[in-house]
Amino acid sequence: MCEKNMSFLDHFENLEDPRIERKKLYPMSEILFTTLCAVISGAEGWQDVENFGKSKINFLKQYLPFKNGIPSDDTFRRFFRAVNPKKFQENFLNWTNSLNLEKGEIISIDGKTSRRSHDKDQKALHLISAFASEARIILCQKKVDGKTNEITEIPNLLNWLDLKGSIVTIDAMGCQTKIASQIINQEGDYVLALKGNQSNLHDEIINYFEQAKEYGDNGTDYEIFKEENKGHGRKEIRKVFVTDKIDFLPQKKEWKNLKSIICISSERIVNNKKSTENRYYITSLSPLAQKLGKIIRNHWSIENSLHWVLDVSFGEDQSRIRKGNGPENMAILRHCAINMIRRYKSKRQSIKGLRKQAAWDEKILKGILDMAS
Repeated sequence: MCEKNMSFLDHFENLEDPRIERKKLYPMSEILFTTLCAVISGAEGWQDVENFGKSKINFLKQYLPFKNGIPSDDTFRRFFRAVNPKKFQENFLNWTNSLNLEKGEIISIDGKTSRRSHDKDQKALHLISAFASEARIILCQKKVDGKTNEITEIPNLLNWLDLKGSIVTIDAMGCQTKIASQIINQEGDYVLALKGNQSNLHDEIINYFEQAKEYGDNGTDYEIFKEENKGHGRKEIRKVFVTDKIDFLPQKKEWKNLKSIICISSERIVNNKKSTENRYYITSLSPLAQKLGKIIRNHWSIENSLHWVLDVSFGEDQSRIRKGNGPENMAILRHCAINMIRRYKSKRQSIKGLRKQAAWDEKILKGILDMAS
């Protein structure tokens, strides 16, 4: 008997089916649901999806009729190549918003390229994602035409988000005056990394901290927080320097609500070899060194908790899905699966291990699907 409460699929009801009406042997809801379950359970390609559907047809029939059975891999392939990814993304956003997640205050924005998704007629897929760093939930994503075009698309991504009370962290590519203003206008705050793309501002801040460290007074000219980590023959000392005494900056008025500047000084000792690195940031937040250090550290969780998971646990970089809209639509389904799995799993479980368990144990798969509402 089919379950009536299919809240996840309800959010995709208005997705336009690209197929010719007389050829719709398999309902769109069944194609979407089979693919989602297959991706949760470890599927990486269309043949995997077909094989999963055929082996789990009795489980799938608990949710939807499947009167004509499971489609072939070609049916899945053609469907996802043709579906409008912009509409698919809008439905994903509606679904995540419906979950009423406690996303936390830090939203990290970063891009990732799916390296093997290129074809002779199209570039590799590059997505920028908004990631709730504390909850480790993907809020939305947007396709861009390569890394250099992130600047033009980040504002569009921000428009999809409720930023009130949130802190947005972006790497140096997104350190733009218009982006900072947009975040403030949407009632958020920002922490933006600085590099050569803002060379004059970057140089001014470098010069300030070099002099402050040598001649300044802690607690008067700047605040400092220090932490030390050891393990596996490695030692790291991180120092966070921050000040709100920034009237000396000629560029201050160009950056809306700019309050503080930051230097993160990292010293690493590995096998008795020492290396040092300084990174610089601007922020609309007050100069609280410990808090800002945590925020900046959390930004990089998008690398470990999203990009690394997509590559290692989902095999995204090795995916052979290349044609049409297939790569982008499959990326969105992977993000759906990650969000559900993250809501279900315990701290000790790995995502890769839980995907295997979902393939083996239908109770676990059902539990993960229950996280969709």
